[in-house]
Amino acid sequence: MEWVLQRSYYARGTNGALFVNGRFVCFTIELPWRENRRNVSCIPEGRYELQPRISKKFGNHLLLVGVPQRSMILLHPANYALGELKGCIAPVSELSGIGQGLHSRRALERLLVVHRDAVERQETIYLTLTYNSHEFIRSLSKTHPAVFPHPAGSRG
Repeated sequence: MEWVLQRSYYARGTNGALFVNGRFVCFTIELPWRENRRNVSCIPEGRYELQPRISKKFGNHLLLVGVPQRSMILLHPANYALGELKGCIAPVSELSGIGQGLHSRRALERLLVVHRDAVERQETIYLTLTYNSHEFIRSLSKTHPAVFPHPAGSRG
């Protein structure tokens, strides 16, 4: 089973939209990109296996396997990336700002049901992290008028 996380990068955090088999499931929040530095950066784009994990701190959650130069990268509940994450990914039901969201536990519960169902069907679950090219182009067009000039007569 394929999960795809399309990210948008900002100075104060990373926001994403998570799709399972092409259907939107929830949003995500992460730390900003800081060269994959431990505890202060989101992880690199790529394809990672997701495995179930249980801990006292987070209860049921998911572990990303095979992250380059990193370990214990989790998909766990959090609503404020800069204050609650150390490189992990938090699903959220709503985005409330850059690296901020609402109802994270509810979003994680939805993901855990989808993951459990796939495991019961003996499917391996992969999460592919990529950038949101639409958001990148939109941001670029707003900040680089020489690259994306507004049509004559419009003020964008």
